[in-house]
Amino acid sequence: MKKLSSGTLAIIVIVLVIVIDQFSKIWVKTHMSLGEMIEITSWFKIYFIENNGMAFGMEVIGKLFLSIFRIIAVGGIAYFLYKLVKENKYPKGFIVCFALIWAGAFGNIIDSVFYGQFFTASYPGTVSTFTTTDGYADWLHGKVVDMLYFPLIEWTWSGEKYVFFSPVFNIADSAITVGIFILLIGYFKSLGKLFEKNPKK
Repeated sequence: MKKLSSGTLAIIVIVLVIVIDQFSKIWVKTHMSLGEMIEITSWFKIYFIENNGMAFGMEVIGKLFLSIFRIIAVGGIAYFLYKLVKENKYPKGFIVCFALIWAGAFGNIIDSVFYGQFFTASYPGTVSTFTTTDGYADWLHGKVVDMLYFPLIEWTWSGEKYVFFSPVFNIADSAITVGIFILLIGYFKSLGKLFEKNPKK
């Protein structure tokens, strides 16, 4: 059986991440109301929230600026990934990590650019629907859909409930996080080669 090239592998990873990410977001957006929660297990729940910010719901800059920044960043990562594949000097796993990061970033851009135009607003008790005439926001102002919630450890102290791991995120965020984590842990030497003039295989 012919082995997949790094370029083909990168494309497969990108397509899979984007398809799974968008399928999960659209399903949640059109089947759940904002704030609704489905308990899968005690430590894993589907919890529908939306955010204007970066990964895991952080908000530090304006929405329009963030959307434009994301588009520029994704363009830069795409060019960088293309160069890595073309040079053919790095392990396939290294290429896959950058493919995961690019796919995750692109997945969240889709929400930001299009969702505001093609979905009605989500509210508690109200499920969003697809629309071409009554979107909830302008282009580049869509909200990112999050739904993966892992309250691994919960406890109550002085009448207040606390959760060990409280962020709610999505498949795109997960792809970015996994890609970066594996790069730092498994491909630290390969990262160093990026700064060498003539990296060796």
